[in-house]
Amino acid sequence: MTKLLLISFILISPFLDQKLKAQNQDIQEILSQREASNQALRAFDEDLNATFSTDDAFITTGAGYLIAGKEALSTYLKSQKGPKMYWIRTPDEVIVNHKTQLAWETGTWKGYYENSESPVVSGKYSAQWTKSSGTWLIRSQLFVTLE
Repeated sequence: MTKLLLISFILISPFLDQKLKAQNQDIQEILSQREASNQALRAFDEDLNATFSTDDAFITTGAGYLIAGKEALSTYLKSQKGPKMYWIRTPDEVIVNHKTQLAWETGTWKGYYENSESPVVSGKYSAQWTKSSGTWLIRSQLFVTLE
């Protein structure tokens, strides 16, 4: 029995190693996309930031307002009054499901006024990513303001 388990492990081990490498690569791609999205938001480049989401992405703002799609997000951002703000999302966890080509990201976010390094609002967020197009893109995000 021990020999059978050892042989099974030896035969399966390369496949597990490949799966872990693929999963780590996907996680790194998502983290890279998130960082690039943060930089686009900080630069107030709405067009670039939109490239990190699917066309029909859903966003629930920290105040609970639901936004459906890139066009609605652009309209929402342009309608905001007061000083310009940007948001930085800091992932705590990313989990990838290769079978469904979906991923879960969760972490904290902070909102800053333009030209400021001190956050004025913050909370928790979760995001669903999809790789159905061949590139990891955000399908939905939920933000909850806690401070």
